[in-house]
Amino acid sequence: MARFITPGSMGAVSRLDGAPGGKRGAPALDTDTDSTREIKTHFRVCRFIMETGVKLGMRSVPVATACVLYHRFFQCVSVTVYEPYLVAMSCIYLAGKVEEQHLRTRDIINVCHRYFHSSSEPLNCDGEFWDLRDSVVQCELLVLRQLNFHVSFQHPHKYLLHYLLSVKSLVNRHAWSRTPVAETTWALLRDCYHGTMCVRHAPQHIAIATLYLALLSYGVEVPVGEREWWQVGGMSQHRSRVLFRQVHDNGPF
Repeated sequence: MARFITPGSMGAVSRLDGAPGGKRGAPALDTDTDSTREIKTHFRVCRFIMETGVKLGMRSVPVATACVLYHRFFQCVSVTVYEPYLVAMSCIYLAGKVEEQHLRTRDIINVCHRYFHSSSEPLNCDGEFWDLRDSVVQCELLVLRQLNFHVSFQHPHKYLLHYLLSVKSLVNRHAWSRTPVAETTWALLRDCYHGTMCVRHAPQHIAIATLYLALLSYGVEVPVGEREWWQVGGMSQHRSRVLFRQVHDNGPF
């Protein structure tokens, strides 16, 4: 099986995620289809990106950019060909550049190592470390080429902030203060980045759908005017029905 590696880097990657005591552990009896396995793999790796981003002090938008880079890359190639955790590390590194929150490769590698081996010391600057660093940098170039250097994205965050403020002004203030609609909406938005919803739908539509689901969950009603609040946000009636049904039935994945 082909993998994106430089000489010795696969040993370094294995040292990160495959050593005894790591979080990934031994694989269980596998009865899933290839498609289901890929979905589960991407979910785990995006969770890894998010947790690593928190430990690196990344803001929410750079973390979202790293997840989108990861998903768009694997829309073009197979997860069986490239090491997903190595791609994820490169996406974190690249997202820091794109969103003007630069990160040192050494910090990324050490935090990723600690993610899998919580009680271990930081990696020594030996041959394995430099092999892994070279792999991260070279994989970053591979991601850039695969995406034709289109690595700047619009995210739902700014739309969601606007919609939250607008809806808050429309609903009963006591109903709003009693329910964590805003917190739940942001959590649902974060969950959208575990799967490919973040690259399959327009950012403003994702923002509307997550807010809709949060309002529905707590039974908060928005007064209806000439148009529904989500139609004011720019979503057509047909598209709203499709996306709302998907979010309601299947969750944000």
